[in-house]
Amino acid sequence: MGDAHVYEGRDLEAMSFARNYHRWMLELFEPYLGTRLVEVGAGTGSFSEMLLATRPESLSLVEPSAMYRRLVERIGGHPTTTRVETYQDTFAGVAARLRAGRRPDSIIYVNVLEHIEDDEAELALVRETLSPGGRVFLFVPALQWLYGSFDELVGHRRRYTRRGLGRKCEGAGLRVMKAVYFDSAGVLPWWLKYRVLRSRRMESGAVKLYDALCVPLLRRVEALVEPPVGKNVLLVAEKN
Repeated sequence: MGDAHVYEGRDLEAMSFARNYHRWMLELFEPYLGTRLVEVGAGTGSFSEMLLATRPESLSLVEPSAMYRRLVERIGGHPTTTRVETYQDTFAGVAARLRAGRRPDSIIYVNVLEHIEDDEAELALVRETLSPGGRVFLFVPALQWLYGSFDELVGHRRRYTRRGLGRKCEGAGLRVMKAVYFDSAGVLPWWLKYRVLRSRRMESGAVKLYDALCVPLLRRVEALVEPPVGKNVLLVAEKN
């Protein structure tokens, strides 16, 4: 099954500062979230903390890389009534164990699916693992023509369109409930920096500035007018 490329570079540290960005993403996911959550590719736990704050019944965190140690330290410091389990493994490696317990009703991939070689097989395994009526939550990079030096560096195998990702979910037996482009203002800067200038860096200062100045406004605008394109695709699909 899908083997995620492991990359532990400055981009991961930089994105940990994108609090507004992550809150925006969670705001779109939250109406569909259940109570038995799995986050695949949890990294160092920046999004996991926000999931924990929703007070789910359980939260299972899956991270195959050496970031697992930092994840455990970070999440272990949170007093909570949520049952938290951590796995240093791929989703394929833990899916049978998750099915054997109380099956999850929500499986979340934030910037992970694009690293997996066989994403369609991964989605089929997600469907098999979910409880009846359970949902998958996907956040992926969008638009193959934006694929550049940085995508290559961090091991992205592809970027997606909203329609193409929806078709892959439907092919796996998952009914699309919500699919939108996300972060329309990020398209041009990404194209310039990583396609034209072929940069191989993501600076934490630039991320913090964009997160503080642009994201709050963009969040309001995209809530009113759905963008025709975006730097990412956000999708929620339900097990048929």
